[in-house]
Amino acid sequence: MRYVRYLCIAIFAVALVSVALANRAMVSLQMLPSEISGLFAMNPAIEMPLFVVILGSVLAGLLIGFVWEWIREYGERAEAAKQAREMRRLQRELDKLRAEKHEGKDEVLALLDKAG
Repeated sequence: MRYVRYLCIAIFAVALVSVALANRAMVSLQMLPSEISGLFAMNPAIEMPLFVVILGSVLAGLLIGFVWEWIREYGERAEAAKQAREMRRLQRELDKLRAEKHEGKDEVLALLDKAG
């Protein structure tokens, strides 16, 4: 199974390198539309290779998706933590009741009663 994972990673790496090599042309990336940048008397533009724009967009989309999913699952994580706390409390109560039940009995009989 480990080799299948390594094979998938290698294929993915070859695909990324081929995309990068095929899109090396420089493009101008503008941060604001020209109409708005004229109002503020600034024109922020950056020259960079197209593959940086493509891979940066994919990375930004993944990060936004991960954060969105983490926020969406907050309720489920809170409920799971609440249930885990309740389970620990009930386990402590059960252990206490079992100890009270076997108080004053012979140790061997108490162990047999616990097992059965």
